[in-house]
Amino acid sequence: MARLWELARLVRSKNAGPFMLTFDIVFADEETYLRVKRSDVINRALFARLYRVTIDEVLFVEHDRAWAFKASIPRPYASGDPLDGDVFGGQQHGPLVDLEVLVG
Repeated sequence: MARLWELARLVRSKNAGPFMLTFDIVFADEETYLRVKRSDVINRALFARLYRVTIDEVLFVEHDRAWAFKASIPRPYASGDPLDGDVFGGQQHGPLVDLEVLVG
């Protein structure tokens, strides 16, 4: 087992407009990306569970040429709303970095 932060070159979140968040998980090499992809740990269901949205609300892409995963979900509050605790969406990737991935 390895933690995602140990495998990926980049794990980040950011705004995708005022009503959506987007997550990028990028790897330094194809071999690591493919090992993580084969583990099937990173998928729409993961984002739905971690961020408490329905699976139908998760836009998810496995980008083989970029060695990356990308997911977008609706924000719980619009960016800048008084209840929004992260205006730029840059701190929402936290639950992903310690994700355990079986790579073998």
